[in-house]
Amino acid sequence: MSVIIFALAAVLIAMACIKADRVRSWRESLNPAAPELPDAAFVAARILLVGMALIGTVKGFQGLGAEDDSKWSDDELKSAVEQATYELDGFLYRIDQSGEPVVHIYEYDTLIESEVTENGGGDAPQDGVAAAAADGNTDADAYFTVSANGADAEFCVHIERVRSKRDDYTPPGITGGEGTYTELGYRLTVTSREGAC
Repeated sequence: MSVIIFALAAVLIAMACIKADRVRSWRESLNPAAPELPDAAFVAARILLVGMALIGTVKGFQGLGAEDDSKWSDDELKSAVEQATYELDGFLYRIDQSGEPVVHIYEYDTLIESEVTENGGGDAPQDGVAAAAADGNTDADAYFTVSANGADAEFCVHIERVRSKRDDYTPPGITGGEGTYTELGYRLTVTSREGAC
């Protein structure tokens, strides 16, 4: 759309550059009985044409800016994945003795997508990120190919869930059926590299 607006602005500028004598001769060849146009009419027409071209140019650049805001660039995605990797590395969560998370966390793919989107920064959109799981992923070891709308680059994010006994938690005064109730601590080890998994 912006390209069409720029082309129309160029046509308007070209029209404003046509000499008055040439317009008068064309007009006379089409309608010899037409009254003579004053020079002031040509000045007003030029001002109007140039003004419309300037407005079109401004709107064209605004359109380019809006298009840029709706798509991810490779650099925006790279920066967001690197920051998300940094923030997720060492992420702590606990699992109760039945194997269920104490506080529900997102699935890994949703966790990655939300962190990358959150760390997009600049004029990166707030959506359009996808984390596709590789075959054979488990809760303890998973790979995801991260891509984004508009970006050609892809990144492989590797998540390992590592048992962290030092992060176990036993709430005071709570006991389970077999004695003390303990929430088991786990940490995520997260790395990323450029390219699909």
